[in-house]
Amino acid sequence: MNRIGGKIIVMPTLAAMTAAIAHELVLFAAILFLIGGIDDLVVDIIWIVRTLWRRATVYRRHQRATLASLPAPRSPGRLAVFIPAWHEDEVIGRMIQTALDRFDHDDYALYVGCYPNDSATWEIVAGIAKRDDRVKLVVNMREGPTTKADCLNTLWRALLSDEIAEGWRAKAVILHDAEDIVHSGELRVFDTLIERFALVQLPVLPLIDRGSRWISGHYCDEFAETHGKALVAREAIGAAMPSAGVGCAFARSALGGIAALKGGSPFDADSLTEDYELGLRITELGGRGIFVRLATRSKGGLVAVRAHFPATLADAVHQKSRWMTGIALAGWDRLGWQGGPAEFWMRLRDRRALLAAIVLSAAYAGLCLTALAWILAWLTGVPVAPSPGLGILLLANSVLLVWRLGLRFAFVARDYGWREGLRAIPRVFVANIIAMMAARRAIGRYLAIRRNEAPVWGKTRHFFPETAPVE
Repeated sequence: MNRIGGKIIVMPTLAAMTAAIAHELVLFAAILFLIGGIDDLVVDIIWIVRTLWRRATVYRRHQRATLASLPAPRSPGRLAVFIPAWHEDEVIGRMIQTALDRFDHDDYALYVGCYPNDSATWEIVAGIAKRDDRVKLVVNMREGPTTKADCLNTLWRALLSDEIAEGWRAKAVILHDAEDIVHSGELRVFDTLIERFALVQLPVLPLIDRGSRWISGHYCDEFAETHGKALVAREAIGAAMPSAGVGCAFARSALGGIAALKGGSPFDADSLTEDYELGLRITELGGRGIFVRLATRSKGGLVAVRAHFPATLADAVHQKSRWMTGIALAGWDRLGWQGGPAEFWMRLRDRRALLAAIVLSAAYAGLCLTALAWILAWLTGVPVAPSPGLGILLLANSVLLVWRLGLRFAFVARDYGWREGLRAIPRVFVANIIAMMAARRAIGRYLAIRRNEAPVWGKTRHFFPETAPVE
């Protein structure tokens, strides 16, 4: 810059350089956005075709199944519910009591895993266990935190010990977190369907936090679309069904088979996303998973797990970075690319989160630099002309974005009402910011794992409502 007569004259070369950098960033982002948009569009088409086909064929001949019409299991058996807990004294008591009050099943047990150096949690569990023998307190021999998978393995060993001592064998193992609000009919669903499938996954519906509509609320948007469309499409093409870690049941025989191959422990203690990995490994070994959206009655209601998700930016970034590290980075190393074309495609989609965050960063940087380039162009009088090719890319991406936002609105509105559907549209920006921040943290966590640093339980603070929502 030069100062002449008290006025600032911006060098034309600076304007041209800024415009060139902005152009390259926007071009890079636009190309990858288009690829990602087409990828998402194919999933949308699969879901639409499957939905229309079932309406035109299956549901013309058969009435839609509901919890009320669900057939009884052919061979009822005991269901073991695993609940790992580390510093969960604020929620564990109400969660367990709610489960005991709600579960509509005659034969189940809650195995709650705690740590010797977390007396606040295990004392609450011990108090409930004294009053109700369906609650089993299991204290890890090691001090916490270890990993969630290690805690689950401790529960697995406790289950095996009970089976031997009491002469019975569990039919299925169900996973729940300490903040989950269970559905009364879920054990009936698991009991019936686990006879046909190795993994049964129910929808997860995050609760609306009125004090954190923008941060906590973005989980509602993502789960509404993922558990309303993406998993349905995944199942339709025969890809492996990943477990969400809550509201899911594993056949006891499937877990036993994996444990036999892994030294007696079905959950990989070195994994940050043991639930996701377990679902994929079950399919690799010939098991079949299913995602179930089952209405409680003919009109309204859904058998689903509900829970509050992180309400602060720091907690949301912390949680998302763990998912990103375990699935997009460490998952590549640990699981590879087994399976056919459908499985390869789904694993590629699972692992694109980090790349998506990088592309988003490039897009926002390019947008800011473009604005700066226009300002500099106005000051210097040097016009900035975008290339015709970039204009076409931006137009195509704009069409795909409108489509994407329309679907997001539709799925959120279905589960939460039209007002939340409208809020979901600007919440996309919040989700993008969280994803970019989480990507930076995920890279650091992954590099620490590569340096052989032991993973630890990366949990966030949980909240359980004083009064559980009506189902």
